[in-house]
Amino acid sequence: MNRLGIEMLTLLGMPPVEHVELAAELGCVSISTGLMRMPLAPFGYPDVELYPDWSLAEDPALRRETKAALRDTGVHIGLGEGFRVCPEQDVVDAAGQLDVMADLGAWRINAICTEHDLPRAHDQYAMLAEMVTARGMQFIVEFAPPHALNSLEAALAVVDHVGPGRCRIMFDTMHFFRSGGEVADIEELDPTVIGYAQMCDVPQQSPGTSYMQEAMFERMVPGEGELPLREWLAALPLDCEIGLEVPMIERLRSGMSPREHAAEVVAAARALGA
Repeated sequence: MNRLGIEMLTLLGMPPVEHVELAAELGCVSISTGLMRMPLAPFGYPDVELYPDWSLAEDPALRRETKAALRDTGVHIGLGEGFRVCPEQDVVDAAGQLDVMADLGAWRINAICTEHDLPRAHDQYAMLAEMVTARGMQFIVEFAPPHALNSLEAALAVVDHVGPGRCRIMFDTMHFFRSGGEVADIEELDPTVIGYAQMCDVPQQSPGTSYMQEAMFERMVPGEGELPLREWLAALPLDCEIGLEVPMIERLRSGMSPREHAAEVVAAARALGA
């Protein structure tokens, strides 16, 4: 079963039409995308601008071209990114962005959490889940060690609050294993809780850089790190889509093209059985 996709972060924000066409060329079924170009200067890379500016939110022509590319290739948007529950902001403000994602045919919306008032975060998640499902998309939550939602247990508490069937969980290999997760934890879950997965490799222990710096720019090609990826793959439901999230900015700074990088990542994932 082909269930691989190429995530936006792997390509560091490639424009959506080009991204869709690349996924199709490499035999993948999906992409993830946000609604605008990923600026690199705010993250400490003012010398790296890989792509021209673009915005699916503000450019109707680009939306039309993206929908045409999706239709012509058979690729779909497996994951809509860029959503979060955070302090001093209400998720109702994301309604317009969700409308755009729905118009593009996104299958799922993912949301992270930086709100440490967990009762408020749970209520905000419930509201966001309602908005997402009302637009015909699935809703999933992502946990990561630096975030307020920092473990599988914390994500399961959100699922319990929002309601089974209305909220599922993202399993990102870096975040899952670095937060103390084990393959057996996935095997013990109700499969319907598992909404999506993202695959990369990393060392078991942090190499010493900041967690988010590593997560956003310094992951590893599947099979080149220390994570038990074959076992992780075997534990996932067979119909769980897997997005390849492998940002490696130094490769692109040194002259490797995003296309070459993505091709290597896809080949490595397939060699592991993905």
